[in-house]
Amino acid sequence: MTTLWTRVDSPVGPLLLTADPSGALTSLSVPGQKNGRTVQDGWRHEPALLRPAEEQLAAYFAGELKEFRLEFSTPGSEFRERVWAAVESVPYGATTTYGEIAARIGASRAAVRAVGGAIGANPLLIVRPCHRVIGADGSLTGYAGGLERKVRLLTLEGSLQGVSGS
Repeated sequence: MTTLWTRVDSPVGPLLLTADPSGALTSLSVPGQKNGRTVQDGWRHEPALLRPAEEQLAAYFAGELKEFRLEFSTPGSEFRERVWAAVESVPYGATTTYGEIAARIGASRAAVRAVGGAIGANPLLIVRPCHRVIGADGSLTGYAGGLERKVRLLTLEGSLQGVSGS
């Protein structure tokens, strides 16, 4: 399957967007991201096909968009897909904890570490708002795109009140 890609400038640095041939977003990553993507031989540069994502990201960073409406294709295990769906339900301007995500999907408290792993494997930074998941004590914990970016995203959304480490 051909991977389509484009780069988009943003307030948190350049974003690499990839999509499948139908235009469904398959990843959004930043330079230096843990498990982030880099352009590969054979990928096709297709900025026009990814324009809807670019426009929605621009509106998000301008404070004009609170919920992305994009098609995406990010297959994962059944567990990861349940975690990702729970993360997608966290509204703009809100935060939640890893334990709350575990509870939402019916997982035990012992599964919090696995929930963190699934969140860390999220291939759609920003669009699937894993930056809204914080530690149980209110601390800003791991973010594949780096804690500085997490702080910037939460600041943009106005959700840093009461969050420690900001």
